[in-house]
Amino acid sequence: MALLITDECINCDVCEPECPNQAIYLGQSIYEIDPAKCTECVGHFDAPQCMEVCPVSCIPVNPDHVESRETLWEKFHRLQAQAGLPHPSKAK
Repeated sequence: MALLITDECINCDVCEPECPNQAIYLGQSIYEIDPAKCTECVGHFDAPQCMEVCPVSCIPVNPDHVESRETLWEKFHRLQAQAGLPHPSKAK
């Protein structure tokens, strides 16, 4: 599942730097999340960091991008490979 930033966003700038996949960016009027890059922090953290730091709780699961945990892991591995980073099981 990718996450979604709703129009309740106050553009406080705290979520963008917390995203390990650089999936969050400033859109036309509020921050947005690229569903192709959002893994809900799977592979990085136990919980989505943007949700943890959001002061107005405006980041729900995006109903248009529902993914299983397995799919999120696959996306994490694909993004790591695209970035040229080692597979976590091979990293020391």
